[in-house]
Amino acid sequence: MTELSILTTTVGSYPIPDWLAAVPNEQARLDATRVVFDIQRQAGIDMPTDGELYRFDGNHPDTNGMIDYFLRPMSGIRSAVGRSDHEAFRLRSHMQYRKKASGVVEGAIGEGGLNLLGDCQLASSVAGGKFKFTITSPYMLARTLLDRHYGSFKDLLMAIADTLAQQVKDLPCDCLQVDEANIPGNPEDGELAAEAINRVLCAFGGRSAVHLCFGNYGGQTVQQGTWKALLYFLNSLQVDHLVLEMAHRPPEDLLAIREVDRRIHVGIGVIDVKVNHIEAAEEVAHRIEGAEKVLGAGRVGWVHPDCGFWMLKRSIVDRKIAALVKGRDLYLGR
Repeated sequence: MTELSILTTTVGSYPIPDWLAAVPNEQARLDATRVVFDIQRQAGIDMPTDGELYRFDGNHPDTNGMIDYFLRPMSGIRSAVGRSDHEAFRLRSHMQYRKKASGVVEGAIGEGGLNLLGDCQLASSVAGGKFKFTITSPYMLARTLLDRHYGSFKDLLMAIADTLAQQVKDLPCDCLQVDEANIPGNPEDGELAAEAINRVLCAFGGRSAVHLCFGNYGGQTVQQGTWKALLYFLNSLQVDHLVLEMAHRPPEDLLAIREVDRRIHVGIGVIDVKVNHIEAAEEVAHRIEGAEKVLGAGRVGWVHPDCGFWMLKRSIVDRKIAALVKGRDLYLGR
């Protein structure tokens, strides 16, 4: 079968099923992961994700583990954070939207109990085919920490990048995606962030993606910025394709994406995860058409939601997934 010119994928997270929240054991999680894969494959998603259900923490059900899942097991990081630690973290101007540190760095960072291979292997066992595995960017992780050891943000950042690089070497997935929702608000750190992310991507060796968005919490944008300000960062990435928030962005943002190096395939968000509205197939097709008119025919390699789905209801999410594929097919005349 000839590969389609535009492929569909999801970004990562999926809403925690009620029955997994009620009985959060390993068997229930594995069953839920199987369901998440099956929902996407039945809808026709070309590169599904595992839903990131392995990050679910019954003690913290209001988060999807984008930070804590990675940092808590690492050695050198104290996760019990006290008042004085939080106060020291608040005095830093670089984290305006976050008031509390995710941890305190007190020694050399290592993998500790982090085991991405184990979670990826479990996902692989029920994937039913090729799939994408996601991890949080070392830059985003580093910015949430209070450093009392390295004394240099770059040294801290690269220590986290090297730790993640060791973890991703043998992952049994077709594509590794690095998620970064902080650099869009801090483009001045683009060179440093790209260096750290590239260390991780190059260690994997397979197909790679970088997902970038302006944050999403309760349907709200967290970071202020533009894609134009991020062009140097984007073009510095050693990546196969980008997974970009676009459905919830102003139309002029597409103009900047025209300057992305042509060696990098472009993925465009055509499903808005910040609203409950279910896009019609015609609406999705129109967004793809608009993107190709600006970027040029053949420039769009992937279409997807703007971000992960974990904050929406399953009844909304499943219909948005179906609309994504139907809209792509309508645009391609399938």
